[in-house]
Amino acid sequence: MGIVEWAFRKSPWILHFNTGSCNGCDIEIFATLTPKYDMERLGALLKGSPRHADLLVVSGPVTRQASGRILRIYEQMPDPKKVVAVGTCCISGGVFSNGGKGSCYNVYPGLDSIVPVDAYVPGCPPKPEAILEGISRVVKKTGVDPK
Repeated sequence: MGIVEWAFRKSPWILHFNTGSCNGCDIEIFATLTPKYDMERLGALLKGSPRHADLLVVSGPVTRQASGRILRIYEQMPDPKKVVAVGTCCISGGVFSNGGKGSCYNVYPGLDSIVPVDAYVPGCPPKPEAILEGISRVVKKTGVDPK
């Protein structure tokens, strides 16, 4: 395991991006930072710059307007970078998707149509425990070097 993978496993730095959700998922994401759930015990810190973040946590439906920003943020993140999609809207477009009986033409069918997603946290909104589980799964499966 290289030094970068070791550092990611010990302290992933997180960048949260809201694409325009109802704030249900955002409230639950920020609840993971409170002392009750304490995401910092995993070493995870919330950062404001994509150049300092290892893990991109996205919530809300992925609109055509936000897709360029998500891609730009993803490209600015250093390797190894990981992405977590939080909530039904981010995973599949939710009630806004045009891929079925949805009503919005400007919503993509999911975040994975823009950037590769490493973990999905379903729910509307998902519980903080589920968000912590999704982040910890990404961290656990990262950095395993067979050499």
